[in-house]
Amino acid sequence: MTMTNTSQTDVAPAAPAEQSTLKTILGTGVGNALEWYDWGVYAIFTPFFATQFFDKAHPVSAVLSTLAVFAVGFVARPFGGFVFGWIADHTGRRFAMSATVGTAAIGSIVIGVSPTYESVGAFASLILVLARLLQGLAHGGELPSAQTYISEKAPAERRGLWASLIYVSGSIGNVFGVLLGVVLTSVLVESQMDSFGWRIPFLVGGVFGLYAVYMRSKMTETEVFEDDVESEPAADKPKIWPEIVRHRKQAGQVIGLTVGLTVAYYAWAISAPAYAISSLGIDENSALWAGVVANVVFIAVLPLWGKLSDRIGRKPVLLTNAIGLAVLLFPLQWMLRGSAWQLALTMSIALIFIAAGASIIPAVYAELFPTHIRAIGVGVPYSICVAAFGGTAPYLQTWMGDTFGRSAFTGYTLVLLIISAVVISRLPETRGRHLHEEAVDSPA
Repeated sequence: MTMTNTSQTDVAPAAPAEQSTLKTILGTGVGNALEWYDWGVYAIFTPFFATQFFDKAHPVSAVLSTLAVFAVGFVARPFGGFVFGWIADHTGRRFAMSATVGTAAIGSIVIGVSPTYESVGAFASLILVLARLLQGLAHGGELPSAQTYISEKAPAERRGLWASLIYVSGSIGNVFGVLLGVVLTSVLVESQMDSFGWRIPFLVGGVFGLYAVYMRSKMTETEVFEDDVESEPAADKPKIWPEIVRHRKQAGQVIGLTVGLTVAYYAWAISAPAYAISSLGIDENSALWAGVVANVVFIAVLPLWGKLSDRIGRKPVLLTNAIGLAVLLFPLQWMLRGSAWQLALTMSIALIFIAAGASIIPAVYAELFPTHIRAIGVGVPYSICVAAFGGTAPYLQTWMGDTFGRSAFTGYTLVLLIISAVVISRLPETRGRHLHEEAVDSPA
């Protein structure tokens, strides 16, 4: 009898541990979804609020100016990657994630309560720029912190599947933003959207973002960080700048991996509905619903690609993303004309291939760097790449389309995907790699 009771006592603690893991995964997913929602609604609602921050007399110029501010927000992302990456690598992943989602929430609230161009002139534009810079700072730190966190929490043999949570949750946040846009444009008339309707998505994101801060404050730290960094004496911890220089090859690999994927993602997953509304003349509600359909497809296939990478390796899946999408770009352009069903179909096809890279890229990033520099090592080059290429994608898509025709931007994207494919072909296979210092602390 005593032996039976002892056995039961031994296994009892397993339940809280499992609950804690679920709690941290949910905290990562919800916080990441809200961060992406805050970031994405700007692009989604650009056609509705552009003239609220810029001169109504020139609506096309107002849209371009608003998209330019979208790109300006990306300028802060490398700084966010550095600051919050440093925090994540020295203080902990959990604290960095709480700080990033809180900062992004403040930025959304500021946009939601900002005065308009009509009431304060150019000062409204300045407020918008500052709020986007604040969000850019937060978003630059969110992805490397969250990606590192979930990758370190995952079992090595299932890390690809777990890593898909980043884009699954992020896309859910984007879809929620689109659905909110559909609801608002359905129940509010144009004058109401102009006066207060466009503010609602930003205020909603800000309030729920503050709740995400609370959720993340209750999460547990990763064992990898606790074992490799937290337990190490401060005097023995390596200096940050020498380590960044030492791992410069991995930083270059992050940029090469990201450049094609980020442009394709922002063009097809984020700004495609807004582009279809402003440049192709597709009805607003229909274009937004097309975006919802395509992103649901994207969410559904992400875990499948992640699971496949755990079986056959990261490189074959990444190459499917880069080469497959490169082959399909011009056919997809030809298919997309002026109807919503064409938008839904082409977005869905593109996002199936984009998902191959997006699902596992967080795992690949983590597998390239040792623990003490994992977040900042990813965050800085990743944010620089996304700022230079992803942030400018919506603007270039609109400007190139109006100036040179749609094929110009498609060709630009094709070149970047080819660059990514070359970099992927030269990467080591990292599937199943353990993430403790001794496993990856070698600049390959």
